[in-house]
This record gives sequence, structure tokens and C-alpha cells, in this order.
Amino acid sequence: MIAIPAEIDTLKKPVHILHLEDSAADHELACLVLRRAGLAHHIRQVDTLDGLVAALQELPFDIVLADYRLRGFTAIDAWALARPLPACPPFVLLSGAIGEAAAVNAMHLGFSDYLLKDDVARLPRVIARAIEMAESRLAREQAMAELAASEQRLADLAEHLQATLEEERAAIAREIHDDVGGALTAARFDLAWISRHGSDAQLLSHAQSASEMLQHALGASQRIMMNLRPPVLDQGLLAAVQWLVQTFERRTRIAARLSTDREILALAPALQLVAYRTVQEALTNIQKYAQASHVRVELSEHDGNLLLEVGDDGVGIAPAALAKHTSFGLRGLRERARRAGGWLDVSSQPGRGTTIILSLPTAAARTSDTGDSAS
Repeated sequence: MIAIPAEIDTLKKPVHILHLEDSAADHELACLVLRRAGLAHHIRQVDTLDGLVAALQELPFDIVLADYRLRGFTAIDAWALARPLPACPPFVLLSGAIGEAAAVNAMHLGFSDYLLKDDVARLPRVIARAIEMAESRLAREQAMAELAASEQRLADLAEHLQATLEEERAAIAREIHDDVGGALTAARFDLAWISRHGSDAQLLSHAQSASEMLQHALGASQRIMMNLRPPVLDQGLLAAVQWLVQTFERRTRIAARLSTDREILALAPALQLVAYRTVQEALTNIQKYAQASHVRVELSEHDGNLLLEVGDDGVGIAPAALAKHTSFGLRGLRERARRAGGWLDVSSQPGRGTTIILSLPTAAARTSDTGDSAS
């Protein structure tokens, strides 16, 4: 009894082989070799391009064995016809002397392997290896497709969560303005009335103290409201960024300068929000970590793209910190830009400051508002 080679023994089911061959003798020789090797198989011979395509469309084959030169065409012609078909099986050249250049060219085009007919005894092993490689490639492609689908689902979820977050921010900002702000203002008016009409010195002192606390609470509520969803965005991106820069400079005592090369044209609300949140996040990071003395914000529009640059002269960010999986702020900025069809780059060196550059396409966005492109 002939021992079955280990490579063949790994095949779990009979192999379906399509043999593109116009020589009956060579076909019989291949069948004989496969039988002697103990390879469980079904083999079908065709000798025309039409027969090849019809067979591949009729049945799923595991592999195609192809002679290089046939009557009126070559294996390369056969590969060109078969490759676009769904689930095209791997091709193996089984031919006479074809020359090294032709064999190498076939491999470059996508053939799995080639075997000379003089060495046909190795055919079972070549078939097993080609099928194994094809199955591995298919498994990788499926895994990559599943990973891409998973990443897309995560991106869609992140976009939905960010859109929901922006809606909640706007709702909370409205409630602060309408309810909290209104109540605080009314209480302040009542205290002012007590101050004007009261005569007791202790009562007036308490009223004055309460009025100052209410003024502080009003200022705090306004700051919270502006951070959540600033009404200044309704006046355009330039006004909103200007307010951010001025507020940052007043709060931190860090010199901040905004420059534009011209008036920024009206942008879609989605792009305005992406750019605004980028400046907001960048300035927050500068305040927390940069130890900077000067900050510059540049806003411009060139060739249908909005360009935003935020730079500082602080301590910079180490490369390892930029690559950290927990850098959710920067990752969120990049994802916002990507979902809006643009890109974001962070350039930094320890001791030499940090620069964040955002580019967003504006031409298409002015005619089609796609909503907040956030992560």
C-alpha cells in the first residue's frame, strides 16, 4: 500500500480539479499520478476557453491545472478570463518546457505555482500546497473584511454618540440659559430691590453679599453654556474662534494671537463645529500640559480647503505620548476630521512646542450639510 504524503493527508475532502489540457495522454498521466498518490479527487478536462468559463460557472472547483500552450490560446489568456469570475480557484501551470521567463510572468500575474510535466510525480504535493495557500489567503481576506466591518460599525457608533452628545450639550445649554440663568437673574433683581428699599444695615450687608454670589453664579453659568454650545457659533466660525482665543488668553494669562489671511466664507454647521471643537481641545491641552508662553491660531481657506493651525512654544509632546492608546483627545480630533472628509496632523518635539493642523474640504460641504462628523 502506498503511503499518503503528509501534505495530501491534510486535505479534508475530495479535491475538485479542472484540467485545462488538449492532450488526452497528458490528462491520463495526471489522473494516474493522482490515483497512485491516494489523493481523493474529481477531475474534469476541458480544452477551450469557452469550456473553461462554462465549467467554472457551473461548479465550484478547488484548483485549475493549466497547460501553458493550447490550440489558439495560452494559460495566460485562460487566467485573464477566469480571474474576474466569483470565487476563482487557484491556477497551477502544468506544462512542458515553457522557459523561466514565462513561468515567472505567470507567477507575477497571480498563478499559485508551476510544475513541469517531466516532474509530474510532484503534482499531488503542488496541488495540496496551492489549495492550502488559497484557503489561507481567503481566511485572511475574510478576517480583514470582518475587521473592516467591525471598524466601520465602531465608527458609526462613535459618530452617533458624538452627534447625540452635541445634541445633549445644546439642550443643556438652552436649559441653563432659559431656566438657571433666568432664575438667577430674577433673584438678583429681588436682592437689588431689597438693597434699595431696606434700612437694616445687617440685612443690606447680606443682600450685597448674596448679590455678589449670584453675579458669580451667573458668570459661571454663562461660561458653562458657552463651552457646551456657544451661541457665538451662529455668528460664524471666525467669531467663535476669536471668542475662544480671547477667553483663553483672559483665563490663562498666556499670550494668544489669532490671524486670518482673509474673511472665512460661510461654512456648513458641521464643519464649523469640527473646527471649533478642534481649537477648543487644542487650547484645553495647552492650558493643562504645554507650559507655553505664546499661542498662535491661524485660520485660512485655500483651494477649497479650510486650514486651521494651532501652535504653542511649550514643552512639547514626547512621541510615546502621542502614540498612547489612551490619547483619546487627539484620537477624537483625528476621527472628527476623517469623518468630515479631511485630516488632522499633530507635530511636536519635546522642548520645541506642538502644532496641530486641521484641513477640511469646504467646497462640497457648502452645498451638502452632512451633519457633525465627529468620533
